[in-house]
Amino acid sequence: MNEISKHRWLRWLRRLAVFGAALGLIGRAVAAAPMEIRIGYQKSSVNLAILKSQAQLETRFKRSHVVWSEFPAGPQLLEALNVGSLDFGMTGDTPPVFAQAAGSSLVYVGVEPPKPESSAILLPKDSPLRTLHDLKGKRIAFQKGSSAHFVVLRALEKAGLKYSDIQPVYLAPADARAAFEHGSIDAWSIWDPYWAAAEQGGPLRVLSTGKDLTDNNTFYLAARAFALNHADVVSTLLNALTQADDYARDHPSETVTLVATSTGISTDAARRFLDRRPRSPVVPLNPTVVASQQQLADTFFQAGLIPKPLKVADAVWQPAALAAAP
Repeated sequence: MNEISKHRWLRWLRRLAVFGAALGLIGRAVAAAPMEIRIGYQKSSVNLAILKSQAQLETRFKRSHVVWSEFPAGPQLLEALNVGSLDFGMTGDTPPVFAQAAGSSLVYVGVEPPKPESSAILLPKDSPLRTLHDLKGKRIAFQKGSSAHFVVLRALEKAGLKYSDIQPVYLAPADARAAFEHGSIDAWSIWDPYWAAAEQGGPLRVLSTGKDLTDNNTFYLAARAFALNHADVVSTLLNALTQADDYARDHPSETVTLVATSTGISTDAARRFLDRRPRSPVVPLNPTVVASQQQLADTFFQAGLIPKPLKVADAVWQPAALAAAP
């Protein structure tokens, strides 16, 4: 056996050991699961919606009572997780930064691939605004501390504007849509499926999507104590979420119906939402994702929107099997 073949063989054995450890975690999940697993989700949580509708977690964790709670946006979900009302949940990229800055004991446990074209800054159809620079002095609505907040921040940065150059209007998605449709704001930064639903609701224009502004990552977070005490459960959850994404890929029509039913949006809006959504398997964070998230945190600190600099890596879960991998 030459040296190259030997190294490849050893590398394969190490990967096999990691894979075996992961399977061992999954195999022990049912026995180690707590009496209750409390999960937070949003209308954008396609993988969680599939698991919920098919009762897959209830089947996997037969000794646990799975409790599902819906939230309008990530900041509200992470607040519930921080105060002990949830164990696990899904958010966009910005809520975890605000939560970490506030001292929340949360950890990032998983991430989906970037979705930059699933967010947008919307305008009324007859708006005179044509460029990002035209946002100067305008009333822009978005959920404070959400991924839409970061889209606005990056749009201003790209246009050579400061945060103080706009009039931020902090509104939850439903309230922002009402303000948008009544003409009381100039622009609305929002994500899918709220964007898709708004498109079906009436004429509008897209000033910019998140492309070239943000990675728009989707994260899964857990209470730190839950992740430490139930690492096997977290690993099983990530595995189940990826299998749910496989279902979405293999059953597009059924997934459109499922999303429409679970969110209350029309079938056409659900289809548009899913058309903009890439494949979304869930994996633990890698260094590239951590670096992207660190850049996001630094941007908010430099803009004076969080009180202190953060080290994102301090809030990243390190499952033992993966930490041992080369």
